[in-house]
Amino acid sequence: MTDPEPRAARSGRESSKGPSRGQSGGPSGGPTRGTAGVWPLIRAERTALAADLADLTDEQWTTPSLCTGLTVREVLAHLTAGASLNSVRWLAGVIRCRFDFDKQVAMRLAEQLGATPSETLERFRRVVPSTTKPPLPALAMLGETIVHGQDIRHPLGIARAHPIEAVTQAAEYYRGSNMVVLAKGRIDGLRLTATDGPFTTGAGPLVSGSTLALVMAMTGRTAYCDDLEGDGVELLRGRCETA
Repeated sequence: MTDPEPRAARSGRESSKGPSRGQSGGPSGGPTRGTAGVWPLIRAERTALAADLADLTDEQWTTPSLCTGLTVREVLAHLTAGASLNSVRWLAGVIRCRFDFDKQVAMRLAEQLGATPSETLERFRRVVPSTTKPPLPALAMLGETIVHGQDIRHPLGIARAHPIEAVTQAAEYYRGSNMVVLAKGRIDGLRLTATDGPFTTGAGPLVSGSTLALVMAMTGRTAYCDDLEGDGVELLRGRCETA
């Protein structure tokens, strides 16, 4: 559920097919990175997010996130669910929900929400070191952690200086993938260039900005288009708003 609006049906269909050709490396899917090298980045992102949320008030936990219809607390529970769900449990849930993928996402979120915000946070802390995942590449999990982390932080006004390696790896994954979120299609015909790192992709009207802002816009977060510059920004903004 990296899209800001629920698109689990499409995500489930595409992830059940496995990665399309080129998503594990090469020009269309970014550089290949060993799974073992990705998990430390994921753990670091989870650790930082847990620390950032340690002192939230009850009111802050109910703040709407950048994911339509979900509070920041619910998005955190969704991240916990993703780190607790292996391929077998994912498939069992899909069958149980009669292939209603949005229902599956909601069911797993509810399982991890807990009775109080403190319990929600504690459940997330427990999965910080987890390498459990649904049938998705590890890089998809890194992207989910970064993007949903910002879905939580942005409306709360919490800033994080993400390591450039982590956000670049996420950008390289999303530029060649429509597996979990329609990112590749969203940036078609545009040239994206990071101003703080090595990431660049595509050809066409320019969209430039921080790697994080590019990742968030690629995954449909309209708010981050305000942090971008170039002739292609308004086209990308329109795609974020209508996707």
